[in-house]
Amino acid sequence: MSSWFPRWRRVEAARQGVVAPDERLPAAQTLLMGIQHAVAMFGSTVLAPLLMGFDPNLAILMSGIGTLLFFVVVGGRVPSYLGSSFAFIGVVIAATGYAGSGGNPSIGLALGGIIACGAIYALIGLVVMASGTRWIEFLLPPVVTGAIVMTIGLNLAPVAVSSVKGSNFDAAMALVTILCIGLAAVLTRGMLQRLLILVGLMAAYAIYALVTNGLGWGAPIDFSIIENAAWFGLPAFTAPTFSPQAMVLIAPVAVILVAENLGHIKAVGAMTGRDLDPYIGRAFLGDGLATMVSGASGGTGVTTYAENIGVMAVTRVYSTLIFVAAAGFAILLGFSPRFGALIQTIPGPVLAGASIVVFGLIAVAGARIWIQNEVDLGDNTNLIVAAVTLVLGAGNFSIAVGDFTLDGIGTATFGAILLHLVLRHGAGCRRHD
Repeated sequence: MSSWFPRWRRVEAARQGVVAPDERLPAAQTLLMGIQHAVAMFGSTVLAPLLMGFDPNLAILMSGIGTLLFFVVVGGRVPSYLGSSFAFIGVVIAATGYAGSGGNPSIGLALGGIIACGAIYALIGLVVMASGTRWIEFLLPPVVTGAIVMTIGLNLAPVAVSSVKGSNFDAAMALVTILCIGLAAVLTRGMLQRLLILVGLMAAYAIYALVTNGLGWGAPIDFSIIENAAWFGLPAFTAPTFSPQAMVLIAPVAVILVAENLGHIKAVGAMTGRDLDPYIGRAFLGDGLATMVSGASGGTGVTTYAENIGVMAVTRVYSTLIFVAAAGFAILLGFSPRFGALIQTIPGPVLAGASIVVFGLIAVAGARIWIQNEVDLGDNTNLIVAAVTLVLGAGNFSIAVGDFTLDGIGTATFGAILLHLVLRHGAGCRRHD
């Protein structure tokens, strides 16, 4: 490798339908493809901060800055976009006691934990750069990562459901939102299907506005905040607070981010026909640094996005320069308070319905990891690890030592790793007898 960045070769059109990571389209096409990728990440990157009480405008801005930082660290050789990670939702809610609506008054506690998580993630990246990824695959086999991911979704289930318990109207609108997202998933095709959460949210938003602002049922949407917001301006930055308890609670999310990013890079490598394994350590480092920068500014933790991998699979355009364009577009949106005000008008019941779907999808994603990797649940080691991890997480099993409390997701994460190591060692000893 003669230089840090590749020398992107210009192509007028996809050769055999494929544009490689080190190739580039004409500027206008690159810009349009970048906007498409920004739209693809938009629904999830906006929804995650709303569910945690963060500023979505700042989350969009930091996703763009984080993507540019990732691009530089990997030398422009791994096509990826970094957006808000859903893996942080459960631990942030647990650490801050967030009630589920409006701004999070204890956001500083979460930010300190996000920075700690990013630091661990970046450190893992440096270790991988020096030693490779075999030790990660040893500590985090599919049965463990699948169980941990599923636990996050199940742990969040009570949060989503409790937010619509008080009102029949709110419960009905949450169900309407679920139906809209479900119909978007099964009735749309191509790019629209990739944006099913965003499409479903928009449809539910329109229905809510019709029955409240139009027919007078329920609490109407206040559109005046959009009119009073400026088109351009700085988002609200927040300083972190470093609480040992919050940091230890949130930092283990690095385990999820490692497993997630590893899977994404393997998938992109398979799609592009390029060996991206030499850049896995750099990718971890870039993602970790981006998470730290985001947390230091008041933003969410970030991760590579399956939505953007889906767009690449559909378009077969893998040029890394399109993610520079996507990041630039996201940064522009992040500097628009009016755009942020529009996001803030999303009604609580609509967000609750979307969160029910999203948390369910997180849980199912864990099962998908098992299926894709053909995890044998007839093996008693796998069976016990999965069973115990799910109950620890879903039941929010907590361990208190003095003033410190390790909540359900933390106990499930560490418990899954340690239990698997112990049981696998025991099974190995038995085979040698």
